[in-house]
Amino acid sequence: MYVELTMKGESKVAKPIKETPILFGEDARKFEARMKEKRRETPEQKAIRLKRYKAVMNVFKD
Repeated sequence: MYVELTMKGESKVAKPIKETPILFGEDARKFEARMKEKRRETPEQKAIRLKRYKAVMNVFKD
């Protein structure tokens, strides 16, 4: 799999994506437990996250 990058004044360049490491043993158990935890955010944190999201999306729309 490749990611296309465009440099200013250059043609498209492809850069290979490295393989994702596989977790085993205790590392795998900790990772799985952490992914199962429900993440909570305050209304203030949510407002900040949405504000940042909208700002980034506006950049891509133009």
